[in-house]
Amino acid sequence: MAEKAVPSVILDHNVWGNSAHYPGSDQNHRHISLDHHVAPDQSDRIYMDYNATTPVDPEVVRAITEALTDAWGNPSSNYLPGLKAKDTIYHSRDTIARMVGGNAADIIFTSGGTEANNLVFHTAVEHFRKSMASSEESTQNQQLNGRGSLPHIITSNVEHDSIKVTAEHLLKDGKADVTFVPVSNVTARVEVEDIIAAICPTTCFVSVMLANNETGIIMPIKDICQRVKEVNKQRSLSAPRILLHSDAAQAIGKIRVNAHELGVDYLTIVGHKFYGPRIGALFVKDPGSPTPVCPLFFGGGQERSFRPGTENTAMIAGLGKAAELVSLNLADYEAHFLNIRFYLEQKLIASFGEDKVHFNSHFPGSDILPNTCNVSILGRGLQGRRVLSACRRLLASVGAACHSDRGDQASHVLLSCGIPYDVATNALRISMGRSTSREDVDIVVEDLRAAVEQLQSNCKE
Repeated sequence: MAEKAVPSVILDHNVWGNSAHYPGSDQNHRHISLDHHVAPDQSDRIYMDYNATTPVDPEVVRAITEALTDAWGNPSSNYLPGLKAKDTIYHSRDTIARMVGGNAADIIFTSGGTEANNLVFHTAVEHFRKSMASSEESTQNQQLNGRGSLPHIITSNVEHDSIKVTAEHLLKDGKADVTFVPVSNVTARVEVEDIIAAICPTTCFVSVMLANNETGIIMPIKDICQRVKEVNKQRSLSAPRILLHSDAAQAIGKIRVNAHELGVDYLTIVGHKFYGPRIGALFVKDPGSPTPVCPLFFGGGQERSFRPGTENTAMIAGLGKAAELVSLNLADYEAHFLNIRFYLEQKLIASFGEDKVHFNSHFPGSDILPNTCNVSILGRGLQGRRVLSACRRLLASVGAACHSDRGDQASHVLLSCGIPYDVATNALRISMGRSTSREDVDIVVEDLRAAVEQLQSNCKE
């Protein structure tokens, strides 16, 4: 593509597309890479990969900027700049807690979702070890599972890598037994009965995501928690309490999330999935007592020593503002997402024909995120990555962003849900944002149509 004159420059790693998709941006701005090599013109690209990450809302940027300017002091200090920082952190902690139905004391700030998830897994293993050490029947417990008193963890086979790889690491190193419960090929959900059937005497932890990042399928977390709590009540005193965790990264900001109603002990919160900065938080129901938290780090005692280290005040302020926007506007966000997703699905069927489009998010009896459309355009040579490469306008993905280097391999998540291999390899994950419009959808579907026609024409030559 020929280069055009550059009215102004934004130094950025990412191309966000037109002003409709980057609130507050200027249509005349161009993006270039940080190595100063001018990129092809991207001003007309339309971003629809909001499940991967979202732009930072302008109000969040303002909150971050104000904190950098006015709350720059060390929050552990007793003079005015430090007290201002401390107050900013508390206000954000309270706002984030209210977004998920908790109390300020329930929130522990982390660097992101990956750290939060690792912290909970570490806690579960330590919780088991301490429970076994304090049990009067510790000698008997050494043979509970036939392999010594290893903690037993239950999770699903469609989790984010920060869960999946952590569990695999514990299993490989002989630090835990892990059961990866498969999702149903009928509903694409983790079924409650399958979770309960996997419980054994050494089970100490259940972790199931609230909504899948590729399919958008919403998991029955409330039902799982209710049933596991019944099991906890019936267990012997020597058996460890089963802790309950859900990674809510993809759900927050799209659907209502209330940790107490769900019944979880832990809930992972990720800022950059709901127009906030790239930090995270962990909801812990009454942390320390009765819900354990075993720190990964040790230091100066910040975050009640659960996650020590001088707090990142500005990013915490931004996360708080992002949470505030969700609490105030969630109903509007959800309604908009649903409207645009339904319109997108209708346009895809109208453009390609009902027999040429397979929605990999549609499963009987299962709810899905309002903004997520996982779709395959059926046909030879129409692998998702090839289609996206041929698109001139659309910026989307074939699945999780952390799997972007896996070529034309079918997503293991889709295969686990029972999607045939040749359909799964053609998958596109199109996820809408707060400013995605019907006009954007019209342009994107036409772009997809042109890309498919080009690829089909090449196959005939």
